[in-house]
Amino acid sequence: MVKVASEKRDRKRGVDHIGVSAVAVVHDGKGKILLQKRGSKARDEQGHWDVTGGAIEFGESIIDAITREIAEELLTLPIGVEYLTTYDALRVHKGKKTHWIAIVHLVEVDPARVSIGEPNKVSELAWFTMSSLPKPMHSQFHKAHKALLNHKRFVS
Repeated sequence: MVKVASEKRDRKRGVDHIGVSAVAVVHDGKGKILLQKRGSKARDEQGHWDVTGGAIEFGESIIDAITREIAEELLTLPIGVEYLTTYDALRVHKGKKTHWIAIVHLVEVDPARVSIGEPNKVSELAWFTMSSLPKPMHSQFHKAHKALLNHKRFVS
């Protein structure tokens, strides 16, 4: 059956169906993580500090999605990628409930090669230790943070 124009509808990831995202907690291999301050044109939570990531495209592997997101957002490539955790990101955005599954990896990069690749979405990049995190943080960061605190690389 062919749908007429009035019956067609764009389905939105995370709103009309569960979205799946590849999330990267970027680190320098020496105990610091890279966070990005969400810019004025970011989809949500502008001015909050967050990790790197985005939607996994249909047919794209998780690792390919992470590599693409790192290249797009930070203009570099991963040195190493290690699985960290997976969580449900349940929020309300613009009055609508959203549901994403976040598949989180630790991603090592060369700090000298990092720069802002999406200046319309990111206003600042900075490196932090686990004891010196900035505020305000993205509403979902605490879920990755909990896993980081239990990871051998960040346990002091």
